Amino acid sequence: MADHLLDHVRPWLDRSPEDRIAYIRAPRWIGHHGAERVLERLNELLLRPPALRTRGLMLVGPYANGKTMIAERFAVTHLRSAEAQRVWVVQTREGAGLAHFYAGILGALRAPTGSSRDVGRKAEQVDHLLDGLKPRVLIFDEFHNALRGRSRDVEAVLGFLRRIGREFDVSPVLIGEVAVYDFINATDEMASRFELIAVPRWRYDEEYLTLLDSLEGALPLARRSDLADEGPAREIFRLSEGLIGEIVAIVTATTVAAVRSGTERITRTSIDALDYVPVSRRRAAPQRDGLL
Repeated sequence: MADHLLDHVRPWLDRSPEDRIAYIRAPRWIGHHGAERVLERLNELLLRPPALRTRGLMLVGPYANGKTMIAERFAVTHLRSAEAQRVWVVQTREGAGLAHFYAGILGALRAPTGSSRDVGRKAEQVDHLLDGLKPRVLIFDEFHNALRGRSRDVEAVLGFLRRIGREFDVSPVLIGEVAVYDFINATDEMASRFELIAVPRWRYDEEYLTLLDSLEGALPLARRSDLADEGPAREIFRLSEGLIGEIVAIVTATTVAAVRSGTERITRTSIDALDYVPVSRRRAAPQRDGLL
């Protein structure tokens, strides 16, 4: 019966192994409680009344923990339901300096950036676009990239965040690592403008076990794996180090292996067979020695 699977997943059991593996590997939304809470708060920013001094959000946590996935989900949902695009996602570019920062914004707003490093010209172009497009929320992914330059450039970036609220009624959302929190809270003036939403590593608790149940129901294996049982749950947690991106990667890899082998379920043995190296140990992993 495959009653452990979600209704829309069961038909995939009748597809070819290649089709099933492609489906298993495809990106998917994982609507856990923490993610839904962030989406609600982002939506509140979008629906707020006009303001001369807008407040923004900081979405801060370790890498591979779902921050970008949440932002993209919010942006895509808005695109499907709105007549005008009021949410834009900026991929903050690697590289120090205002030229890189403004180029990232121009790229996100689908404007030509050219090869000029004239910061003043780029700033004017950004202002012109913000005035015309009238975004309500600007999401800066990997914002810590903008904080690695000279102190005067960093201060100019923070000044830009203050100014877009006052002049264009934009709420900035900053996504990144703990450095974002440290820079924003370095002064009371900036700290008063941003609310923190932490995206910490997962703990081994009931919410984590519920996540494993959800993943099992979403991936087409004919036999129940009982991922939330103590043995597999503890091992997945150990290998993932509480990072949701790693949790999904481990479950995905073992699901693909179960399809290919015909076992049609994940076991502690199949998890061990991955020889999965946790992120914190990859620098000193045995595989590295073989590269020398």
